[in-house]
Amino acid sequence: MKAVALTHYLPIDNPDALLDVVLPKPEASGRDLLVKIEAIAVNPVDTKVRSPKAKFELTPRVLGWDAAGVVEAVGPEVTLFKPGDAVYYAGDITRPGSNAEYQLVDERIVGHKPASLDFAGAAALPLTAITAWEALFDRLRVGKSGADAGKTVLIVGGAGGVGSIAIQLAKQLAGLTVIATAARAESQAWVKQLGADATVDHRQDLVAQVRSLGHQYVDYILCFNNTDQHFAALAELIAPQSTIVTIVENARPVPVELLKSKSALYSQEFMFTRSMFQTADMIEQHRLLNEVAKLVDAGTLRSTVGEHYGAINAANLRRAHATLEAGQTIGKIVLECF
Repeated sequence: MKAVALTHYLPIDNPDALLDVVLPKPEASGRDLLVKIEAIAVNPVDTKVRSPKAKFELTPRVLGWDAAGVVEAVGPEVTLFKPGDAVYYAGDITRPGSNAEYQLVDERIVGHKPASLDFAGAAALPLTAITAWEALFDRLRVGKSGADAGKTVLIVGGAGGVGSIAIQLAKQLAGLTVIATAARAESQAWVKQLGADATVDHRQDLVAQVRSLGHQYVDYILCFNNTDQHFAALAELIAPQSTIVTIVENARPVPVELLKSKSALYSQEFMFTRSMFQTADMIEQHRLLNEVAKLVDAGTLRSTVGEHYGAINAANLRRAHATLEAGQTIGKIVLECF
């Protein structure tokens, strides 16, 4: 099968950073689905895994953790899907990724593709939808049916892939007042289209901007951009006895002592936890993705495709990685077919 892979971890401007390769087609066993990939999306996690380091792979390593496609075969223990089903999923970071014609993925982290979306539109959703859903509803414990309606949430990095879904979930399902950060005019327009009530610029003084909107504190904070840079401001803005959730790794120790006087909590969200540790509730991601698909088909949520980069090949994936590393994306970058 055709695939895009790496053997060495190189800067993205090196033509060998990602390579077009041919690999054996895998076979399904256990609870695995063999999926024929139709479309993929690219995420910051792809660039972080690929980032330069002093190691190499004896066999080509396939990256990619967002896909939509069709089930070609199933393992003997599969009960949730059958060949011919259209599916979408983010996959498992400990296994070969989706930048290939075929991929094996455990059925418990796969959902039925939204019927109203094409494969590219569906591929833009899984990783970010799972991350935003778990961050908002599992980590912050916001009510999904409006129990916390009217409370405020600050979403740092609102125009990115996760932020784009989080805004919709927070507004459409939870009924929160959404303040989203967006630095550029086009980013501000994007987050407002998705439902943000107000925008602030994360390159400027966050505390002053949020308070100029009339909010001394905010009830919830989702940090999807640069924990190190923003944490002090977020600690100042979070309401007493509330929670900050981040998905971004910190490069230096997080000064959690800033939260002590407020008895506030700091939590992290990593959507690969369930698959990485084979948790007992791993099937929740299957249920989550099916629920997201229903919300999309009902018109409650929309796909967050920002740009379509064409066919799945090494050159286009290198271009996508470079764009993500530049930090200028709005929504998701998708690619389709080999």
